Amino acid sequence: MVTKTTDSEFDELIKNNSKVVIKYFANWCGTCRLFAPKFTKISNKEEYNDILFLDVNAEENPAARKFGGVTNLPYFVVVKNGEVLSADTTAKEEGVEKMIGLLL
Repeated sequence: MVTKTTDSEFDELIKNNSKVVIKYFANWCGTCRLFAPKFTKISNKEEYNDILFLDVNAEENPAARKFGGVTNLPYFVVVKNGEVLSADTTAKEEGVEKMIGLLL
């Protein structure tokens, strides 16, 4: 399951969850829109039940964007115990799943 979040909740979610995958997007980003159902599909995999998947609008949430060091969209960040393990821009499920592998 993917949770949409904003700056007001972001820090608390990162602090209270040991494993987090963040997808940064913008409403104008076509690739972001195309990847959204794939991100949801990945988040619903049974082996990722203990991972929090977050959706963050990069344009509307500057603090969350700064945390991830967003350089392009869509942009993915993997966080373990509050520390960024990996961050990258990709439009491929394999790339995101490789990053998630760092949490397993």
